[in-house]
Amino acid sequence: MSRSSKALLIVGFVAIAVSFLAYWKNNNLIITPAAMPALQRLAVSTYVVIFASFGAIGLGLYRFYKTKTLSTDDSITTIISNAINNKRSKQILLVSAIGYAIFFGFTSGIILYKPDINATDFGFPKPPYAEISPCCNVPGYMPMILIFFTEHTGLQIIPLNLVLLVAVSFLVGLNFALASATYSIARKSSKMGSIGAVTGLFVGCPTCAGTAFMLLFGLGASASTTATTIFLTTHEVQLQTIFIAVSIPILLVMPFIMARNIRSANLKSCTFDSEQ
Repeated sequence: MSRSSKALLIVGFVAIAVSFLAYWKNNNLIITPAAMPALQRLAVSTYVVIFASFGAIGLGLYRFYKTKTLSTDDSITTIISNAINNKRSKQILLVSAIGYAIFFGFTSGIILYKPDINATDFGFPKPPYAEISPCCNVPGYMPMILIFFTEHTGLQIIPLNLVLLVAVSFLVGLNFALASATYSIARKSSKMGSIGAVTGLFVGCPTCAGTAFMLLFGLGASASTTATTIFLTTHEVQLQTIFIAVSIPILLVMPFIMARNIRSANLKSCTFDSEQ
């Protein structure tokens, strides 16, 4: 990885971590009117840092990807980059990432649609309306942005869920794109088993496990006791977040497994051709 790409990735991840840690002790604060302007500035700064971090990480990954597509080595990262360096794979990555992001948005409560709940009944002004809640909760769950487009639809943005939405959606898209590329190679070569060709597909919906668990134990979305979380209760949001976070290591490992399958198939093909 080039120094510039590495620097962008490090700065991006560190900045997100710092923005979360800024709320380390805020859940114990005693809120006074005099403290609210400072908390509001901190809340706005947190989202500015998060979105700037997304840009830095995205640019770092893009530079790394472009560098590896020009490389001639047979490293795992080069194989991954070359496997998705075509129009079809890019389309699969984009469509599956966007599709999963929408699904994740609904199941995690980022996208709100509650026909049985009227926001104005909870004291909110008539939509369209937006507010930022700067305090107080554990790091990653504050500040919260609540937006109403109508009385029944809107957005509930929590920093940790926003980061997970971007990260996991990209990883799901990458897994689907690589699975498609691996399957295409498997169809052309008897050297790769069909099981290895579609290894990454079983992690295509990491949100599903959390959703199924909550439905099984009767933890479906319901009205909260506080106005700023009327659409999802705190324990539901945190439980869903835990399920998604646990899936990230799997989503990170699977592309390397599929890339190894591709490299093995290529090596065996070369050996077969040399014997001819």
